[in-house]
Amino acid sequence: MHDSLMNTTFCVRTFGCQMNKHDSERVCGMLEALGSELVEDIEHADIVVFMTCCVREAADVRLLGQAASLKNIPLREGSPLAKRIVAVGGCIGQRDGEKLTKELPHLDVVFGTHNLASLPRLVREAIEQGGHHVEVLDESLDFPTSLPTAREHAWAAWLPITIGCNNFCTYCIVPYVRGREKSRPLEDIANEARGYVLSGVKEITLLGQNVNSYGRDLYGKPRFADVLDAVSASGVERIRFATSHPKDLTDEVIAKFAELPNLMPALHLPVQSGSNRILAAMNRRYTREHYLELVRKVREACPDIALSTDIIVGFPGETEEDFQQTYDLVREVGYHQVFTFIYSKREGTPAAEMPDDTPREVIQERFDRLVDLVQEGAWQANQPDAGTIVPVLVEGASKRDEHVLSGRSPKNQTVHFRLPDGAGADDWSGRTVNVRVTEAKTWYLSGELEGDPSEAGR
Repeated sequence: MHDSLMNTTFCVRTFGCQMNKHDSERVCGMLEALGSELVEDIEHADIVVFMTCCVREAADVRLLGQAASLKNIPLREGSPLAKRIVAVGGCIGQRDGEKLTKELPHLDVVFGTHNLASLPRLVREAIEQGGHHVEVLDESLDFPTSLPTAREHAWAAWLPITIGCNNFCTYCIVPYVRGREKSRPLEDIANEARGYVLSGVKEITLLGQNVNSYGRDLYGKPRFADVLDAVSASGVERIRFATSHPKDLTDEVIAKFAELPNLMPALHLPVQSGSNRILAAMNRRYTREHYLELVRKVREACPDIALSTDIIVGFPGETEEDFQQTYDLVREVGYHQVFTFIYSKREGTPAAEMPDDTPREVIQERFDRLVDLVQEGAWQANQPDAGTIVPVLVEGASKRDEHVLSGRSPKNQTVHFRLPDGAGADDWSGRTVNVRVTEAKTWYLSGELEGDPSEAGR
């Protein structure tokens, strides 16, 4: 079997959460290490890898549609392969395994969440032997951090601190496809953070299905506050983390927003519902009152913090009164961003067996009402930043206008500003610049570069 994929090209399509995005960077790193070249367009790719999510039904539909369409796209001229290799990994690969090859007969490779490192071998076997190559393990043999990584941005890095989940929310498939929670040793996390800083990384995002419970399996109690201290000590310019479960958010972690200057003033704290009855049915293990007390404490520690959340509308048995409690909570908290979802039944979860007789049109009407409130709240939350100067970590040129740069504020707001006359966009990515905000919109801020652009971010 040849170890090289020289002269081949590959493309990765990613659905779902930040963990999937990080896994995709591992996929890119492994394939590039074997000589394959990353391309953006599927029609130019000899190898197509779908990194999938099965949290919501829409992801299944997208996968089946996009993967099926490859049957009709010819292999690029000059490809060294006899046929395009199509692989499916991530959560759908873990959940469905061999079943996927029945639904997609032209599928070559299926791998799961626990054996990312198997992908190069499975691809080579598919090239040399043909047929279907399926390998899905029941648990991870080790933490996948030793795999090569091709990061999307040189100045930003995902840093996983846990994999898996122990929460078993009744609507969620994640514990079944990602396995039980495992934490990395604190020393490994600190070393990786220091290495990233030495390589020029400015922003580190800590990843876990529930970062707040980090370390319970290794140390007998959660030690996420210690992780924040260790990563802060690396000297990295910006620290973020996702996702934070309310039931495990401690006063010690909340205090870090006041203590650590490089911990960004932004917190994603999924509430899912504002009704205690529905929260209990979801097995979330906190109440509306506890959640609102957390919000009070967080804002006391960091008054300017930007809060975001996830909300499910139409959970089985949700009444108008339950929904109204969610609606009122959103209005009371004043989020910068809310990710709203209509409940999606996932086979194999307890919620899938719960009676659900609410008409779809009623659920949709509630959803639309909530979206209107979310948009109003996001606009209101951004208004205090109008007229201020915010430090912006530049991500690159706007997709709509190459003369406009886009980046992120400390509160994770998108910020747009025009390039100085005669400047090119390419050398601005990863620089931190000051932008005077001239306009605060619902989903972004726009402004003007402040100070000498030649000195910005140097």
